[in-house]
Amino acid sequence: MRNLIINRLKVVLVEKNRSSRWLAEQLRKDETTVSRWCTNISQPKLETLILIASLLDIDVRELLYPTKDKDK
Repeated sequence: MRNLIINRLKVVLVEKNRSSRWLAEQLRKDETTVSRWCTNISQPKLETLILIASLLDIDVRELLYPTKDKDK
């Protein structure tokens, strides 16, 4: 099975001038875990995405790529 790019976490962190290390510290998670989220190797739980959105002061939907093409 091919890895799907589901979250935009890496992009949003750059947009917000934040590092994965900063996020790991805020969430009290291992840096490796956050790195795996940023590279879409694994995905954070929905509750964690909501917390990340709050920390970054964004809507949680900004962390995800759309799953359907709006033009169809």
